[in-house]
Amino acid sequence: MISWSRLTLTLLWLAALLLTSSCTTSPPNDVDNVCEIFREKSGWYEDAKSSRARWDVPISVMMAFMHQESRFVATAKPPRKKIWGFIPGPRPSDAYGYSQAKDDTWTWYERSSGNYGADRDDFGDAIDFIGWYNHTSYKQNGIAKDDAFRLYLAYHEGHGGYKRQTYRSKEWLVEVARKVDRRADDYNRQLRGCVQELEDDGWFGWW
Repeated sequence: MISWSRLTLTLLWLAALLLTSSCTTSPPNDVDNVCEIFREKSGWYEDAKSSRARWDVPISVMMAFMHQESRFVATAKPPRKKIWGFIPGPRPSDAYGYSQAKDDTWTWYERSSGNYGADRDDFGDAIDFIGWYNHTSYKQNGIAKDDAFRLYLAYHEGHGGYKRQTYRSKEWLVEVARKVDRRADDYNRQLRGCVQELEDDGWFGWW
């Protein structure tokens, strides 16, 4: 027979497992439509608005960055390199989360923004990070905050790398930045068609 103490421990373990699983937010069903993303994910639009208000970066730009970096997967990591073509090797960096921020850059964000204890797998913290980084690109590199193409080059290469124009030898990266720019335009167009609905939902949701 199973003792009550053992049964209790088993039930507690199962409850903890279920709680951990429920805390991991699944990606949106339709990542190509920003209106559908915000309709599905309660609170994400308000988080995006808060980041825009703080850093003055368009929501469409920040969401296009997140799409490119993680496809809105909370625990995303860079794929492992292959040894001899098939053996999983180390990951190329310690990038993690929605924004694929690296450890050092995330620490810089926490100190600079005052958002200590922020988590890379939390949407609100991650989109605030993207807004902050693009705001920093504006200050250090003079890139307009609605210029998704150049902002993404600085996001990938770092502010120093952007100044040195290291992206000029990476045509693949330039093409990715163009793709991010096109998606930002698409998201911006989509948002114009649903922003009133999102604002109304937020108002009634507050009550």
